[in-house]
Amino acid sequence: MRYLMPLIVFMVLAVFLFAGLSLNPRQVPSPLIDKPAPEFELSQLHAPEKILSSKDNMGKVWLLNVWASWCVACRDEHPLLVQLANSGLVPVYGLNYKDESATAMQWLRQYGDPYEVSVVDPEGRVGIDYGVYGVPETYVIDKQGIIRHKQIGPVTVKSMEETIIPLIIELQRQA
Repeated sequence: MRYLMPLIVFMVLAVFLFAGLSLNPRQVPSPLIDKPAPEFELSQLHAPEKILSSKDNMGKVWLLNVWASWCVACRDEHPLLVQLANSGLVPVYGLNYKDESATAMQWLRQYGDPYEVSVVDPEGRVGIDYGVYGVPETYVIDKQGIIRHKQIGPVTVKSMEETIIPLIIELQRQA
């Protein structure tokens, strides 16, 4: 029995390890889902003298995309965000994360600017409040300021068509 116990412990640990390896790291549940979006007041990227507050979007469904010019994956999702913004379905706001403003503005000139407004989070404090693991991340926020979805990693055609757009349409129908 004395020699059997370490084998049993090893087997239990191996089962947990194997189960953990089968999980998708992009599906980390966010504790902020169905909770109020953290409030912020940040300078606008293109007009630093102007402030955007998260309260400015109360009463409408909106998308918050956390991005940076140094983020390679942000380039992958960017055409989809431009397309979504051009559709007029939902306002898209940017949270420029730990970036140089001049570089960020150049990046938007080069790749297109899908954002109603992009705000600057140079130290990443607002990103921390939102539980950002890394860029890009995208949040769908409802009319009451509640986070309804968090996309970790780049938005894909599949996530846009199967999750984000249907959710936006559903939220816009609600009072």
